Amino acid sequence: MHRRRRTALLLTAAIAAAAPLLTACGNDAHAGAAAVVGGQRITVAQLESRVDEVRRAQRAAVPDEAQYQQVLASTSSLTRDTLHNMVLDRVLHRAAQDAGITVSRKEVEQMRAGLEQQAGGAKGLQTAWLQKYGIAPAHLDDNLRLQLEAQKLALQLGTDTTQPAFWKALSKASRELRIDVNPRYGAWDVQKSSRVDAKTPWVREVTTASGGQPVTA
Repeated sequence: MHRRRRTALLLTAAIAAAAPLLTACGNDAHAGAAAVVGGQRITVAQLESRVDEVRRAQRAAVPDEAQYQQVLASTSSLTRDTLHNMVLDRVLHRAAQDAGITVSRKEVEQMRAGLEQQAGGAKGLQTAWLQKYGIAPAHLDDNLRLQLEAQKLALQLGTDTTQPAFWKALSKASRELRIDVNPRYGAWDVQKSSRVDAKTPWVREVTTASGGQPVTA
């Protein structure tokens, strides 16, 4: 799946930072965990289940075997990228909580309705999120909630989600959560709130619902 030119930036994981502060889990207390975030485990089974959801959705969307093999090749880092997202989701939510930010179900529904209109319907939005960000349809609303939390956090900070001030808040949340990543999947860069060597599928270039821009250009 080839990335298309986007019309707006919502989040970016690339910020200027000092030497990374890395953590990794390798002791018996974390056996069976892909990561530990705020004392809560993201188990390997949970990670594999999330990856399986994406693969099933990709298979359904691309019934042609040859094309599906191309999809597999282009998303070979899906497991690590998915873990990155699962951890970053918790970091972003913690940063929003620290700032007293909440998002209502109505706000999520409004954002989804706007994006569906831009994408040509519910199916089009699900396909776009699956192809570009590796988000399975079942987790679309959860992702949109996080998008809104990010927007509100940036607004409260008087910045936008591409600027160091925003990522500084996420770095603070990362420290508070004491993130440990199983070395099998890499390590967590506290400064950048990013898994080392991981890409950031859904958090790089997402068009906001309020921007009136198409999901893809």
